[in-house]
Parts: sequence; C-alpha cells; structure tokens
Amino acid sequence: MAESRKLAAILASDVVGFSRLTGADEDRILARLRTLRSDLIDPTIAVHNGRVVKRTGDGVLVEFRSVVDAVATSFRPAYG
Repeated sequence: MAESRKLAAILASDVVGFSRLTGADEDRILARLRTLRSDLIDPTIAVHNGRVVKRTGDGVLVEFRSVVDAVATSFRPAYG
C-alpha cells in the first residue's frame, strides 16, 4: 500500500495568563473567551482555511495547508 503524506502548518495558541485571570473572575473570563472564540477566533480560522484539531480550556491546535495562512491567523486575534 502506498504511503500518503501531506505538508501542513500547525498553529498552537493559548491565552496568556489564563490561570491568573480565571482565578480573579472565572465566570467573566470564560464568558469573554466564548465570545472571542465565536466572534473572532473561529471566523479567522475559517477564513484562512484552518482545521481545528484540538481545543483545550484556553488553547487551540489548528492545522493549515499554508504557512502564510497559519501566520495570518495568528496575527489577527493578537492585533485585531
């Protein structure tokens, strides 16, 4: 059987200071994270043809077919 390979760019991202922030006001931070995911993060991943491989509490692992798309996605949430 022939081996199947593909080239992919992987983006791993998380929220800086998440534990500290949730310790201060967990309900507010979790609500804000849900809003950011639905309004900014997930649409940005979709626009750049990313595929979410795994989500953690405050992080995400995303696969892209292009390094350019992975980098563009990483800058959008950080710099609006």
